[in-house]
Amino acid sequence: MRVATCVIYNPAAGRGKAEKLLNELRAELGGEIELRPSREPGHAVELARIAAQEGFARVVAAGGDGTVHEVANGVLQSERRDVVFSVWPIGSANDYAYSLGMDVWWKRRHERLPTEILAVDVGRVVAGGRERFMICCLGVGFNGMVTIEARKTHWLAGMPLYAWAFLKAMVKHFATPTMTVRFDDREVTTPTLALSVLNGQREGNFPLRPAARLDDGLFDYMHATRLRRGHLIRYLPAMATGRLPENHRLIQLGYARRIEVRSEAPLCVHADGEFVCAPEDGITQIVLEVIPQRLRVEVFPPALYGAR
Repeated sequence: MRVATCVIYNPAAGRGKAEKLLNELRAELGGEIELRPSREPGHAVELARIAAQEGFARVVAAGGDGTVHEVANGVLQSERRDVVFSVWPIGSANDYAYSLGMDVWWKRRHERLPTEILAVDVGRVVAGGRERFMICCLGVGFNGMVTIEARKTHWLAGMPLYAWAFLKAMVKHFATPTMTVRFDDREVTTPTLALSVLNGQREGNFPLRPAARLDDGLFDYMHATRLRRGHLIRYLPAMATGRLPENHRLIQLGYARRIEVRSEAPLCVHADGEFVCAPEDGITQIVLEVIPQRLRVEVFPPALYGAR
């Protein structure tokens, strides 16, 4: 008889401790889970799609947000609407797990605390003729460059990693190309430093939109326009604490179901920390739209949306 849960994991996650942790958990659960390691970038997408098609009731991403992104994409590509997607956060950034409350559940996993199932929104991203799903967050411009710098740094994790990458990107990649951004029926053309689009609350450990909800059929966004380096330094503490100003003339906060970006310069875009496109790809346009309540996910209600 097939076990109900397939856990797909990155063997390098948790500084190489992922496999040991998961084998200990499997022993504790009495063999109720099947472990499948990913071998290379993109492999977790295939593993998750196959696991869903094979009939597993629950498919778990064990790792950071990159693993979460790939496993969720595989589940969504399978077209199985009944499978439950879950996250066991053992990576350097666990933004989606934070919104799900699963980061708290994972720390207390030996207590066997009850979880619930929630139907949540996902984003469909189209860029350069290719399509993928965004689960937690998407960043355009400066945010993508922060991701590039974060990937080069292997001696930090969590908020310190992304604060360091933020400062490096501010020195090396600061640019405000003109972009035309359409939020549903409203269009604006302006120099743009960064655009953050969130389904969850955090991007790169920064709680940019702490009131975001996973199942409201809307993206929350933060559009930073003509900011200078001094602005970034000034507002870094506000970004880290989720207290961005609501009425700043250079930082627009809002909600939308569909967002289209057209840029005069090639775009750098990440989705959940995985690159949609880099400047060398020459892509200057992306489209992002909400698919309401498309994915069933496991949540820990006492810590849902960062409640602690």
